[in-house]
Amino acid sequence: MTATLAPEAQRWLDEAVFLVVGAGSIGRRHARNLKALGARHLWIYDVAPKRAQALAAEVQGQAWHHWEAVLQAHPQVALICSPPVFHIPQALDLARIQTHLFIEKPLSVSLEGVEALQAEVARHGLKVLVGCNFRFHPGLQQTRRWLEEGALGRVLYARAVFGQYLPEWHPWEDYRKGYSARRDLGGGVLLDRIHEFDTLWWLFGPPQRVQGWLGHTGALEIETEDLVEAWLEYPQGLRATVHTDYLNRRYTCRLEVLGTEGVLTWSFAPHQVTLYRAEKGEEVRLAWPRYDWNAMYVEQLRHFLHVLAGLEDSIKPLGQAVGLLQTVLSVRESALAGRWQEVPRPNDS
Repeated sequence: MTATLAPEAQRWLDEAVFLVVGAGSIGRRHARNLKALGARHLWIYDVAPKRAQALAAEVQGQAWHHWEAVLQAHPQVALICSPPVFHIPQALDLARIQTHLFIEKPLSVSLEGVEALQAEVARHGLKVLVGCNFRFHPGLQQTRRWLEEGALGRVLYARAVFGQYLPEWHPWEDYRKGYSARRDLGGGVLLDRIHEFDTLWWLFGPPQRVQGWLGHTGALEIETEDLVEAWLEYPQGLRATVHTDYLNRRYTCRLEVLGTEGVLTWSFAPHQVTLYRAEKGEEVRLAWPRYDWNAMYVEQLRHFLHVLAGLEDSIKPLGQAVGLLQTVLSVRESALAGRWQEVPRPNDS
């Protein structure tokens, strides 16, 4: 663990009850990281009792499988790691009992219940962070610094690309039964890989309008789209594209940004970022060859603990996550309509 915690944040780990909702892959990761950081009171909720019990035993926590009982026990902090279709209902239940919230990405599969959740969060003054682990990757953080410094001049175009073969995501389980493959649980690569849209949002802000194309190639035995292309236009004239898929047999995760004065490229595999400055004809390259990608999640938790302690503002508050969800849902709407779609203006609070 590399995260450094302020004493005020450490007190949350010492005193608060942290509830992890969902004992799947991401729930296990967060529970293990919380335990490693020093959390003393961990609760694990899952609809499958054996899964909750197994994770609770691993992290020396308490297992729950009755939702009403959990609510009656009033945890102080919850990390919602269930399938996306359950995020808003569970977050609403917890917000009503004044529980601070970390909600995994995507925030939801629709806007249903979002306004009610925003109202409850505002009413009780709750702290909220929505999952955005890539914002804590050192290469993307350096990318943002260079852009803020104007290293590329005027930014003209950006392209975010992701591809990975879905059967290899969680090789220990049948990918056809996971939420990624199922419409009823909110799966599909559009929302599943909201990371790429989030990266562009973090670097350039909200787009003005979007157009999308969603493909179902039939190469995988799944109900959901396995291929997405999206085009984004921004008020300042920037154009961007996003490509995501469940099909690529060679893991791909990268970003390219073109400007009037140079080119910037970032990749997650290998972990590196390069800046080419045209005027000087030079390239600056930073690399992290031994980077442990769990560090992103640890740093995200560190930030959340500091948000809880009032030491930092949430890097991705609820209002911003709602705006991002509106953007991605607009991509889906445009794909169905076959035309450009205006994106509602967000409230970043």
